Amino acid sequence: MTNAHDHPKRDERAITRLAMAHDASHFLLTPTAVVTPTSVEDVSDLMAEASFLRQPITFRSGGTSLCGQAVTDGVLVDVRRHFRGIEVLDGGERVRAGAGATLAAVNARLAPYGRRLGPDPTSAVACTIGGIIANNSSGMLAGNEQTAYHTVESMVFVLPSGRIVDTADPGADITLRLEETKLVGGLHMLRNRLRTNPTAIADINRLFSIKNTMGYGINALLEFHRPVDIIPHLLVGSEGTLGFVAEATFRTVPRQSHSAAALAVFPDLDAAATAAQGLVAHGFEAIELMDVAALRVVRDQPTAPPIIRDADLTTQAVLLVELHDTSAETLAERVARAEAALSELNAVDVVELTTDPEERNALIELRRGLYALVAGARASGTTTLLEDLSLPLERFADMCKALDRLFDKHGYGIDNVPLFAHARDGNIHFLLSERFDQPAGLLRYRKFTRELVREVLRRGGVLKAEHGTGRAMAPFVQAQYGDELYEVMREIKHLFDPAGVMNPGVIISDDPDEHLRNLKLMPTIEPEVDNCIECGYCESVCPSRDLTVTPRQRIVLRRELAARQSDHALLDQITDDYLYAAIETCAVDGMCSVACPLGINTGDLVRRQRTELAQGVEKTAWTSAARHWGLATRMGSAALTMAKSSTPLAVAVSNAGRRRLGDEAVPGYDEDLPRGAGLKRRPLRRRDRGRIYGVAAYFPSCVQTVLAPAGQGTFHAFRDVSNRADVSVSLIDATDLCCGAPWKAKGLTEGYDIMTAKTLRGIDVHGPDGARLPIVMDASSCTLALREMAEGRGIEILDLVQFAAEHLLPHLAVTHPFESIAVHPTCASTRMDINDHLLTIARAISKDVVVPDSWACCGWAGDRGVLHPELTESATREMAEELAGRQFAAYASTNRTCELAMSRATGQTYRHIIELLAEATRPG
Repeated sequence: MTNAHDHPKRDERAITRLAMAHDASHFLLTPTAVVTPTSVEDVSDLMAEASFLRQPITFRSGGTSLCGQAVTDGVLVDVRRHFRGIEVLDGGERVRAGAGATLAAVNARLAPYGRRLGPDPTSAVACTIGGIIANNSSGMLAGNEQTAYHTVESMVFVLPSGRIVDTADPGADITLRLEETKLVGGLHMLRNRLRTNPTAIADINRLFSIKNTMGYGINALLEFHRPVDIIPHLLVGSEGTLGFVAEATFRTVPRQSHSAAALAVFPDLDAAATAAQGLVAHGFEAIELMDVAALRVVRDQPTAPPIIRDADLTTQAVLLVELHDTSAETLAERVARAEAALSELNAVDVVELTTDPEERNALIELRRGLYALVAGARASGTTTLLEDLSLPLERFADMCKALDRLFDKHGYGIDNVPLFAHARDGNIHFLLSERFDQPAGLLRYRKFTRELVREVLRRGGVLKAEHGTGRAMAPFVQAQYGDELYEVMREIKHLFDPAGVMNPGVIISDDPDEHLRNLKLMPTIEPEVDNCIECGYCESVCPSRDLTVTPRQRIVLRRELAARQSDHALLDQITDDYLYAAIETCAVDGMCSVACPLGINTGDLVRRQRTELAQGVEKTAWTSAARHWGLATRMGSAALTMAKSSTPLAVAVSNAGRRRLGDEAVPGYDEDLPRGAGLKRRPLRRRDRGRIYGVAAYFPSCVQTVLAPAGQGTFHAFRDVSNRADVSVSLIDATDLCCGAPWKAKGLTEGYDIMTAKTLRGIDVHGPDGARLPIVMDASSCTLALREMAEGRGIEILDLVQFAAEHLLPHLAVTHPFESIAVHPTCASTRMDINDHLLTIARAISKDVVVPDSWACCGWAGDRGVLHPELTESATREMAEELAGRQFAAYASTNRTCELAMSRATGQTYRHIIELLAEATRPG
């Protein structure tokens, strides 16, 4: 919250406006300004001002909307950075969450209580509560019963007048009746108008009996009578055209932790769609259909089963069915009954119902990541758009056949348009790729859409099932509902927003070509990121997301630069800010590749740009350092020790250097940095010249030489626990070696090549039997970098955490357990999938182990922590606030620099988990 004198940040810079112009949809509008409010009072002021000035205003949080409802050429209000509060209520039966909280974050807080939110869109890591409410999102499991409309209990919203209403307040209904008389009176008249019209009632009941996000939820006028109930249910699904929902309280649903899945292959789409209709009565929580075009994309996934991976895909389609339950016993009974139903299917091949977690999850993930996978397979230069229909079940199979005819008729090709569906709900998705930069492509899309609308409506279907109307279907709302119901919707819009400033062009539009205007072009850019579809999954894990720009925005800025080469004035404006925002403050940590369904690592793009920008002096210095790395690390250690002896002078000198030479050239120094370690990374000389071989060879990281530990230090702790476990480990001479991460991160290829050649020779260690020894590294980021350096060389690289969990822990006795431990996994440990090993060690030495729900990369990123400490501060802020809620006996991580970042953020001393293991297993 802010005080009365604070004002929301308004940003009119070109780089911000262009970065925020893009969302996951196929529309593109550039805002005049981006405003970032920090409180509901800020929003109230913004909306009242917009109404007074008649200035268009649009709200955006996760930016995962697919139909153009989160883009604008007016003022864009970014609620992604704030409104993230989450409060679990009544033992998880309810939860209160802000508009900026992601679905994944809310469900993480609910998980310990065995509960989750009802809506379950597949974009959980990116989509926010605000978007879920605005679009009335559902998903694979939500059906038409667990949507936001049906599970929201109360909300805090702001009307265009600026009035803030909390519907949980007992006096809220009276306040609305007294203070919003025109709105309440008008809604009362509309309610009476509908309730006295049997035809209207029948149409509403029919259209809202299936998934439906077209237009406004006018079923609320029939289902509720108090304004305090009608208004919030009209706001659900209103896509920011009626008001802003700041936070909402939901009734949660059980987290069904026991599940089973099966996959059935059919000869063609019609056979699969027909079979799906027959399965609905058997109570499957999900029945997912994928046609042959979708299968051609997912077959290359490592988890794809052999019946897809090895098949000659011609016309086949599959059904993925899922059962979910809170009880293993009940699930077993349901599986037995379901197997009988599945055995009667006319399938050509089947993966039978399995409860094995690995097999089951492999099947489910095929469908969960399908949208991004098929969109990412688009041809370079084309724009993708995902259509979203809902049909009565008895017309589902017929509509699937009709769609294939439409694809063929309009030249898209049956095999080139992936079709997939939540078949249980009659909800069909298909993904078109079109060149909107060519008149023929635009004309084809116009004709296709017109015919699509006719085909859906004549089968009693809905044109938007779960993605919202947006701009994509705004011209067809009247055709969907008829004149009477459409007039009711127009009147609702006018009652709420008489000035017409709330997200104009969305849902209600007088332009019959609204769906054809402002279409996004996707010019070809660098190959590392060209197949990005701008879905935004990467944003929530990016360390710089609240400071500068996100991976999606780094990519869209490249597209903007490619598309605007002739606009020199605009290019100059962007260039002024681009270096810092897009390049210098990128952590190149690769976490975006973990969140991205396509595995895009935007850090690869940034490294390429750093290579292009590297100056001669910098190249020369780092190339020399690569040749004499042992000397460089000793000098770095000595410099830190000297600086520590006179901190005020060191701070003054570093600040002066940064002012004169720039932040990228001179590291910042402060009292939080440790003295130099002075550790020698080489074996002791032995008089007998004999050599002791172990089960692995230990490669101490460079940071052990440069940065003094907070306690015993990883090097000595590893030696102690290895001795206690009676596991012999060799020590290689790493004096002049490095994993190469500093050069790679900076894009300094010559220095990296020099260090690679030296290091690969140094780690090619063989035992007495001639076999290569595994290499163990003690800093997770260095382990990852060394793995990448040694890829394809036949050298096994193990992180110390993994080695300790597998080879040392079983032979150790815990004698001094910790009461509690807060654990900070790192981006590298996450990417290497060794967090389970980290937690295994932590749980062996403490019964109370906590990883913050807000866990994220710390943003230190090698040298970013000293070059741009504001990056680390921003990246760790939420974690620090969460951890401040309690005191832990110990704090652990897997990397010295990450330990420094978290220590700085929390004021607590973080140590490597191996140090805690050594302390917990010490004798006596």
